[in-house]
Amino acid sequence: MLIDLIADYGTGDPAFAEVTQRLLQYLPDARVHCLSVPAFSTLATGFWIAQLGLNPGAKERLIYHNCAPRRDDAEARPNNEGEGLSYALLPNNLAVIGVLSGYTLSFIKEEAQKMHIVKVSRGGSQFRSRDVFPDAAAAIVNGDLSLLGEAIKPDQIPDPPSDRVAWIDGYGNIKTSIAAHTVDLKPYSKVTVRVGDVVSDAIYSDGSFKVPEGTLAFAPGSSGWQTQDGRRIRWMELFLRGGNAWSRFGRPKINQVISYTAN
Repeated sequence: MLIDLIADYGTGDPAFAEVTQRLLQYLPDARVHCLSVPAFSTLATGFWIAQLGLNPGAKERLIYHNCAPRRDDAEARPNNEGEGLSYALLPNNLAVIGVLSGYTLSFIKEEAQKMHIVKVSRGGSQFRSRDVFPDAAAAIVNGDLSLLGEAIKPDQIPDPPSDRVAWIDGYGNIKTSIAAHTVDLKPYSKVTVRVGDVVSDAIYSDGSFKVPEGTLAFAPGSSGWQTQDGRRIRWMELFLRGGNAWSRFGRPKINQVISYTAN
């Protein structure tokens, strides 16, 4: 089994090693791949749950995620209590298990075959993803569905925002939560893009490399998936050919608002 471990521990943080060690205690034949998202970024967590979960991969897979800002209640937390654990089953029979918080399930909520609360303690440790949740996740993966509690309805989960920075890749390309099919522009038309307080001219393109060197493209990117009804979802990217779009826009953070207007 391949386990995609998506968490906000920080790149290279030993927390990944600790959680991996605990997961392998219960699922000793698994291989774990770690993906670090920014602290408290449920948007990035949800984006990557969908990108990895709704695209082809190994037959035996689990997505185990942890991004728990503990913002569901502003009062003091007894016993380190935080948001509860959730379970979702995708159409390819991939299980998604992790803290239900913010946008973690927003990108998959319409595609999941089922979603449930997991009946496991919400407290007991500051480090629940290591000390509390792995045992429950392994039990579910091994077929013990007695831990599944009440069903989660899609309308109980917020829709993903349609105007945000969703990810910054290693080349400085800005992946957005703007769905390509919602953009009504003619190919190669000029647009003005605003990310936070920074504004830049760009060219709308149906493919990022179809612009000259040094040009900022606003184009459908490499991220997306096919829905159950056969529609192909793709997400818009900002791509500076020969440069770094993230730097051009002042290195915005994930969840920064993006807007665009035709020139």
